[in-house]
Amino acid sequence: MPLKKSKKIWMDGTFVDWDDARIHVCAHVVHYGTAVFEGIRCYKTRKGAAIFRLEPHIKRLYNSSKMYRMEPEIPIDKFVEACIETVRLNEMEECYIRPVVYRGYYELGVNPLNNPINSFIVVWEWGKYLGPEALNEGVDVCVSSWDRIAPNTLPALAKTGANYMNSQLIKMEAILNGYSEGIALDVSGYVSEGSGENLFLVLEDKLYTTPLGASVLPGITRDTVIMLAEELKLELVEQLIPREMLYIAEELFFTGTAAEITPIRSVDKIKIGKGKRGPVTKELQDLFFRYVNAEVKDRYNWLTFLHQK
Repeated sequence: MPLKKSKKIWMDGTFVDWDDARIHVCAHVVHYGTAVFEGIRCYKTRKGAAIFRLEPHIKRLYNSSKMYRMEPEIPIDKFVEACIETVRLNEMEECYIRPVVYRGYYELGVNPLNNPINSFIVVWEWGKYLGPEALNEGVDVCVSSWDRIAPNTLPALAKTGANYMNSQLIKMEAILNGYSEGIALDVSGYVSEGSGENLFLVLEDKLYTTPLGASVLPGITRDTVIMLAEELKLELVEQLIPREMLYIAEELFFTGTAAEITPIRSVDKIKIGKGKRGPVTKELQDLFFRYVNAEVKDRYNWLTFLHQK
């Protein structure tokens, strides 16, 4: 489904019309993938539009930029304000926010250092990433034949456009084989994550997730679920997960800004638990959505309201 246009896009401190937001074909990012980005949700809550965990997202954006020696000149607090203003200007109560920092147009070659560092923020309407029914019914996934990137090749802790070429291979293979999503293993054969989601599983009254050292992006929703699990007094274990542990899990679910908390009902056509959303997943989902919909006290300061009352 094509993107539904919003009114304005923020580009390097200036708002431009959607159709006028352009970069040059010789921009370094086009040829060498030199871009870092974020995905952030703004929710329509009972108290008005609010962006979920905005500052941690932008901090991760700047961390990704730092790893690639392409930090923006604009201070991080001003970038946060620019995200808020972009949503306000487009008069959106609920949307997806995509900030991008990239190497622009000057010269071509593997050495990126002489190219300018540019940035933009675009917002659009985006529903449930894996389908509106996925949050209740779960999705069918496969273990991908494509591994996640090996240590000391590309930094897995950075959210970069280049890393998502690997994600595209995982996603395309899954879809073409009749699955909704793929799960990648790391270079050692342990479970890593989905093409764009972190992974949790429930087994014998414990909640497990893969460690960052397994070529895992430090997901903001992953961190959120870890905090929610503590609030619900669930025992959390962060450890290397062998592939076969997926098949015997009682519950399994993805987390991510786009996926939110999405249950997995089968892996490689092996039913997980009862083949539907399990009670722990539902408990975490319910608490998560109570927070993002401002139905409970925001004890962690997760919500940034567009219009303070």
